[in-house]
Amino acid sequence: MSQPQIQTDQARSGNALEPAVFKQLSDNILAAIDTVIDGKAEAAKLALTVLLAEGHLLLEDVPGVGKTMLAKTLARTIDCSVSRIQFTPDLLPSDITGVSIFNQTSNTFEFRPGAVFANIVIGDEINRASAKTQSALLECMEEHQVTVDGDSYRLAEPFMVVATQNPIEMEGTYPLPEAQRDRFMARISMGYPDPAAELEMLESHQSSSPLDTVRPVASDAEIAAMIATVHAVYVSAPVKEYIVALGRATRQDAQIRLGASPRALLQLLRAAKATAALAQRDFVLPDDVVSIAEAVLTHRIILDRKATSSGQTPARVIAAILGRLPVPQPAPRAG
Repeated sequence: MSQPQIQTDQARSGNALEPAVFKQLSDNILAAIDTVIDGKAEAAKLALTVLLAEGHLLLEDVPGVGKTMLAKTLARTIDCSVSRIQFTPDLLPSDITGVSIFNQTSNTFEFRPGAVFANIVIGDEINRASAKTQSALLECMEEHQVTVDGDSYRLAEPFMVVATQNPIEMEGTYPLPEAQRDRFMARISMGYPDPAAELEMLESHQSSSPLDTVRPVASDAEIAAMIATVHAVYVSAPVKEYIVALGRATRQDAQIRLGASPRALLQLLRAAKATAALAQRDFVLPDDVVSIAEAVLTHRIILDRKATSSGQTPARVIAAILGRLPVPQPAPRAG
């Protein structure tokens, strides 16, 4: 699907897009995802939010609810490089990052890039690989580069890792290390579709996969321009203070053993800016922070044993903290 010339020109300039152009691009992406993923509009919107906030996405749920399909569909809506890594117990770190191979003709070592060298990297069932292999993504996700044999190689921009994992109670899984979880901006639990969506799925998925009909609706340059638009979203001092207060509250809560890191707060701010941009605003409201807080924070905090044994969940703890924090009333940016 071609885009109007104005979109292409603005995207190539690297400047923020006009609100109407930004909305058209985001609507096109969400509409394309909706043709494949039935009844999961909020999950699709959150995935797009993470992409525009320059974060990484973790899709966690039981097998068969559409985690990998959502990741594939998001990747197909963008005309950019995509790679898929099937995480298995025997996967090696070099399979992800790449390896230096000796060339006998030139008597030199040549770097062969691994699967991580793409704009969108789909890591399927990431917690079926060992912690050593999972850790190969740490530098990639944080610094957008790979270091092999002392040499660093930059990754393509924009760069996003979309990983799926089954709950740790499932057989053959390894829990993600805290440092790995903290590099994912948000976590989505897909959940089962409602009856109407499941019925539609049975009708539309009989002869072929709807994924086969998905075509790119945005280029990598247009995504870069949308990201630049998110960068330009204004955040007032009271909203920043609200985010800091939320982070400190997670570290001081008696039910939480490990609270939100400074990286988590920075990513919460970025996600809130993307949320505001998708709502066609150039400034962040406290509601933007509240709406995205559960997805950004719950996979990062660790409850103490007493809270866990009593049936408490990270989502409930975050909701309780949000409920008791005073909400600021910032004024929009003047002019």
